[in-house]
Amino acid sequence: MNAPLTAPVSDAIRRALENVSLEDKYTLERGRIYISGTQALVRLPMLQQERDRAAGLNTAGFISGYRGSPLGALDQSLWKAKKHLAAHNVVFQAGLNEDLAATSVWGSQQVNMYPDARFDGVFGMWYGKGPGVDRTGDVFKHANSAGSSRHGGVLVLAGDDHSAKSSTLAHQSEHIFKACGLPVLYPSNVQEYLDYGLHAWAMSRYSGLWVAMKCVTDVVESSASVELDPHRVQIALPDDFILPQGGLNIRWPDPPLDQEARLLDFKWYAGLAYVRANKIDRVEIDSPHARFGIMTAGKAYLDTRQALSDLGLDDETCSRLGIRLYKVGCVWPLEAHGARAFAEGLQEILVVEEKRQIMEYALKEELYNWRDDVRPKVYGKFDERDNAGGEWSIPQNNWLLPAHYELSPAIIAKAIATRLDKFDLPGDVRARIAARLAVIEAKERALATPRVTAERKPWFCSGCPHNTSTNVPEGSRALAGIGCHYMTVWMDRSTSTFSQMGGEGVAWIGQAPFAGDKHVFANLGDGTYFHSGLLAIRASISAGVNITYKILYNDAVAMTGGQPVDGQLSVQDIAYQVAAEGAKKIVIVTDQPEKYNSAIKLPEGLTVHHRDQLDTIQRELREVPGCTILIYDQTCATEKRRRRKRGTFPDPARRAFINDAVCEGCGDCSVKSNCLSVEPLETELGTKRQINQSSCNKDFSCLNGFCPSFVTAEGAQVRKPEASGISMSGLPDLPLPQLPAVRRSYGILVTGVGGTGVVTIGGLLGMAAHLESKGVTVLDMAGLAQKGGAVLSHVQIADKPEDLHATRIAMGEADLVIGCDAIVSATDDVISKTQNGRTRAIVNTAQTPTAAFIKDPKWQFPGLSAEQDIRNAVGEQCDFINASALAVALLGDTLYTNPLVLGYAWQKGWIPLSLEALERAIELNGVAVDKNKAAFDWGRHMAHDPDHVLGLTGKLKTQTEGADVVKLPTSSGALLEKLIASRVDLLTKYQDAAYAGQFRDAIQRVRTAESALVGTGKPLPLTEAAARNLSKLMAYKDEYEVARLYTDPIFLDKLRAQFQGEPGRDYQLNFWLAPPVTAKRDDKGHLVKRRFGPSTMTLFRILAKLKGLRGGPLDVFGRTGERRTERALIGEYRTLLDELANGLTAANHATAVELAGVPDDIRGFGHVKENNLVAARAKWARLLAVFRDPKVGERAA
Repeated sequence: MNAPLTAPVSDAIRRALENVSLEDKYTLERGRIYISGTQALVRLPMLQQERDRAAGLNTAGFISGYRGSPLGALDQSLWKAKKHLAAHNVVFQAGLNEDLAATSVWGSQQVNMYPDARFDGVFGMWYGKGPGVDRTGDVFKHANSAGSSRHGGVLVLAGDDHSAKSSTLAHQSEHIFKACGLPVLYPSNVQEYLDYGLHAWAMSRYSGLWVAMKCVTDVVESSASVELDPHRVQIALPDDFILPQGGLNIRWPDPPLDQEARLLDFKWYAGLAYVRANKIDRVEIDSPHARFGIMTAGKAYLDTRQALSDLGLDDETCSRLGIRLYKVGCVWPLEAHGARAFAEGLQEILVVEEKRQIMEYALKEELYNWRDDVRPKVYGKFDERDNAGGEWSIPQNNWLLPAHYELSPAIIAKAIATRLDKFDLPGDVRARIAARLAVIEAKERALATPRVTAERKPWFCSGCPHNTSTNVPEGSRALAGIGCHYMTVWMDRSTSTFSQMGGEGVAWIGQAPFAGDKHVFANLGDGTYFHSGLLAIRASISAGVNITYKILYNDAVAMTGGQPVDGQLSVQDIAYQVAAEGAKKIVIVTDQPEKYNSAIKLPEGLTVHHRDQLDTIQRELREVPGCTILIYDQTCATEKRRRRKRGTFPDPARRAFINDAVCEGCGDCSVKSNCLSVEPLETELGTKRQINQSSCNKDFSCLNGFCPSFVTAEGAQVRKPEASGISMSGLPDLPLPQLPAVRRSYGILVTGVGGTGVVTIGGLLGMAAHLESKGVTVLDMAGLAQKGGAVLSHVQIADKPEDLHATRIAMGEADLVIGCDAIVSATDDVISKTQNGRTRAIVNTAQTPTAAFIKDPKWQFPGLSAEQDIRNAVGEQCDFINASALAVALLGDTLYTNPLVLGYAWQKGWIPLSLEALERAIELNGVAVDKNKAAFDWGRHMAHDPDHVLGLTGKLKTQTEGADVVKLPTSSGALLEKLIASRVDLLTKYQDAAYAGQFRDAIQRVRTAESALVGTGKPLPLTEAAARNLSKLMAYKDEYEVARLYTDPIFLDKLRAQFQGEPGRDYQLNFWLAPPVTAKRDDKGHLVKRRFGPSTMTLFRILAKLKGLRGGPLDVFGRTGERRTERALIGEYRTLLDELANGLTAANHATAVELAGVPDDIRGFGHVKENNLVAARAKWARLLAVFRDPKVGERAA
């Protein structure tokens, strides 16, 4: 039932609304705080120091490591909390790389071996992602054998990316830690980061071991409301284990074999005794007649609880059925006493763990020698199906719980149901289980049905240096590595294969003696160079292979959030280092060669070049024997943007602008720039290009697109979209909605594009729930979303924290989808969470392009198919609004899109949180508070009375208005007449009325023939295609037409709409042109554009008046090969139209329509148009053959 929002909020909630602060996560001494997993790891050492201080110890903390997802933002959070850490004697020193960071943490444990120590002990923390764990194995083995200090201890944080969302491989660290002898704790939620972290240090101090803690995305990147108290964890030292004389802590001298004996005979067992004494492993559900046991840990524990809940098996039902659930906190080594006690009396045990087995093997070892009549059967990754025997007996295809990818509540529910099916169960229980399995199977069938979907693939940021630097010359190939440039492997960049971090290019040493290629390029980021990449260069030089390292110097570690490189590193430093190593030739390529003046000392023989020469320079380098170095120097685009906002980086008063009337929609500017800020613009004449001035980072590579439509406005400032100016004071009061009741939990899935505020909406919902003292988890699934990919925020709300289990919303259990992007909202990741009849959705229909548009000039936003997919999944409880257009019209900026959508959903009664809590969350966020609250309110009004809001905004004139002539089928004669009339008008302006008359006559012949075939009043697609394409060919953009389009007043009007002030007065226009007579040519023989100043407009006015010379003896421009070809094409196409009209039949009608549309592929100018024409002619010939003989098409098929 819905609970009406009539009662005021309680006094407790009112106090929370007034007193909660974002700083609580680091300053509140006791109480509940809303905190992310990453922030909990920052608060953790503060809690340890507070505990030590209370115990009379004067301790300090030392933290070091190397960033990497899912711990990619930990260093940034530590830097932000510097003052809080310093107040607790905690020092953070980011590591140069993972193994050296671990060595420095090892040093922190040696402090008290010397008499001048200033503290009683130093507790250490190391962090790194899975591959960092791999490379640090040697340090872990040595340091763990040496031990921890008595009042110090070491916590090792391993970031495991089980699904390889932000990694080159899926990773699981437990097996590495086992090999190194480190116990592994595996928290399942944010609260346990605090609890297990304190246990880890206490365990390390007691046992002398370094203690690892596994951190996965579902926890470290989630947020939750947790209980904070330094003394919440009550440490119990073991009373069943006797420490050897001298204890187990670090010492000197300490011979290696003594270390080994202490580790094998005492330290591990001391650690297990600690686990046992503090009940780190525990039974969560028990039964007096238990017969079926489930052992699980970490994320899989929450997924298992979710699976049981989904199957209708609550704690009471489980106990009644004889199900025992064992939560393991220390996954290695498995504490034997607790494991055996758990297994006693059971007939069967299911071990649920993600990735490869570790607990399953340990449990089987503990139970192996039990008598057959008391030893339970143990299943995990496999069961008894197919008589497969052990895991390694035959190739397995009967996974019960797959080791690859990730487990989900649905997978686990099916596994539990399979095992329970072998037991006697009451009928009502079987019915509940069957009902849930039916939901899962139905959803899996639906997802398996093929459908047309788009993908938001991560891409380089607008203006990213890699857009240019990762290009390789024709005939060459490149090797990828770790960093943003890794994304080239799914771009058209002749780049394939990759290495581990620090191994970039070294694979070529093993290929070169046997490969047909004589040379390769290898991409190497500056962060990786400093981390370990210099050794790869040294190896290649030593091997004498022919390779060019492109060191991509962008002055930031962009992949994980723009952190500075960990140390002092300049282009000069790199140049001198690689010169000393013996590089054969070194060049610098940059967007600012002027900064390398004579005052800058560089190695002898090094040359500096503008990035426009990149292709030429690379061609030269690949001919140089040995190892060569190209240092590409250009600052990270995102970092530029941040620094410009802070006023610490030059911000040129210059803007690029595309005259869409001149633009041919060929996409060469997108190809040259690889930039997402070059976006589609729908016009009456088709899809053109425009610059998104909001996201543009002023790289200006798009100017290299071979097209005269580009203008730069020197001194221009972008005109901010003007808000409607409508005051809400005159709007009627809104009724308060009925808020949904929360059952076990309420799942809200927020979807969108990275960098647009999706995570902020999840955070607002999480904070609002925290303010109301509700249980809440928020999981941000971003992956590479900061690069323009898809991002999801899973928000789950419950009356009590214990009602929440898995941080991801389970299959079919989303109650609401807040869709900030239609494409992302229609993906399998979202559709799988929805259920027809349960899920509601509000989806923003704004058409934000994907990276596919860069390579496909004809790409169209799949709005209709996305909407249909969402409706099929959700049912009729979904609304679609252009929230971005509303935000611009009402508030002047798309930044307010998402809070507007949030307000819409709340007014619909789809969010179980009070208005006061949500508004307070917006205030606490502290960013544009008034505007965001206004956006929220406008969303409410839109939900309540959309017609009234749309009326106030003048029906929201969007960029697609007026495109009906292009996009709508010509289902009526009126629309076709409108199209033809517009093209007659165009051609009259282009040349004269007689010229336009030739067009009308040609189209009439086609129309007459097609009407005779299909009948009066029916759509005429052939006539439409002919009208579009003949007019396109006849209005070819020669010098006269380009000049006419620039002198058309509409051009200046569009500039005024985009920039502040008056063109020519407040800012100057430069034009980027390549006149055939005067332009230079590049190495490929292509004309090169150059800048022409404001006086070009005078020349344009003269040229525009000379259009009458077109095609005559005085037409000097018409003598070029390009113009002759364009004029010949008109005649060829008119001949084709006559043939189509004369030979049109029902059998070849569809082919005729396709054939008539071929000229649409002939886009661009100069060599771009020439290349497109070659492909179009081949298509033309193929279709013409089919038109003349449909059997040709049948034979080809």
